[in-house]
This record gives sequence, structure tokens and C-alpha cells, in this order.
Amino acid sequence: MVGGMSLERPEAPNPYDFVPAAPAELEVSSQDFADGAPLPDSAGAERGGTRPHLSWSEGPDGTACYLLTCIDPDAPVAGGFRHWAAVVPGSTTTLAAGAEPPEGSVELVNDYGQHGFGGAAPPPGDRPHRYIFTVTALDTAEHGIDADTSFAKAQFLTMGNVLARGQRTGTYQL
Repeated sequence: MVGGMSLERPEAPNPYDFVPAAPAELEVSSQDFADGAPLPDSAGAERGGTRPHLSWSEGPDGTACYLLTCIDPDAPVAGGFRHWAAVVPGSTTTLAAGAEPPEGSVELVNDYGQHGFGGAAPPPGDRPHRYIFTVTALDTAEHGIDADTSFAKAQFLTMGNVLARGQRTGTYQL
């Protein structure tokens, strides 16, 4: 219950199940959590809000940059909650936990209204929420994305430039 409202609802689908499939797959890994396992406590908004370590396989030939996102589809709001979006250079295949993205990167505004990673914050007592980290290889660095570009607009701007995509999902519960 949140403010007298029940949190009972169907499980939301992975939103990436509803976008065009990528031509190839990337392998996404983390030193901080196994796929489908809990995120480290430090990823919680009240416990530092630190983005976990992420690594991914090198994109196909022609990869100019990567679009990185993290969404919680289980947030009890329409469309889920966008915790992070960034574009990093094509030479990048690892981000250390909490580290700033490399020079030439752009971090977009998350649903907290801030740039950078916004920590996990499911309602207390709710079921475990999924945090889907997605890495998308793009064939151009001329994508028109800047720090004020919305999450949705970034996806529209890059839709025709996707070379590969991969995901790693962590969970978090209070």
C-alpha cells in the first residue's frame, strides 16, 4: 500500500520487446550483479544511488557510439521509470561503478529530472523491481542527441542507426 492505494498490478513487459529488433546482439555483463539477480545496495537511491559496473562486447564493424539506458518497467506509473540514459563513444566497452562516462559522452535527463544515473527507489513493500540496463550499438555519432534530449526522442533519433543491442537486468526491493 502506498498512501492507501494497493500496489497490486500485472507485471509489466520489458519495453524493449516492443521496439524493432536489432540486427545483432551484444553481451552485457557486470562485476556487481548477475543477470536477474539483485543490484548492489549502493544502487539504491537512499544508499548512494551508484550506477553499477557495466561491460559489453564490442559492437559490430561500423559502431560509432553506444546508447545506454536503464529503465524500471515495474514502477507503478504508466510507462515505467527511466533511471539513466547516456551516449558514449564507440571505443568504450566498460563503465566502472559510479564512474563518469568518458570524454565525448552525453548523459540525458532521467525521470528524476537530473543528468546521470538515478538510484533504484521502488515503493517500500512492493515486489522486486527490474532494472533493465540496455546497450545499443549505433552506426553514427551524428545522432542529434544532446543533454536535453528526452529518453524517447533519443530512441527515435537513433532508430535507423541500430547495429546491435544487449541487456542485463538487475532487481531491487525495499
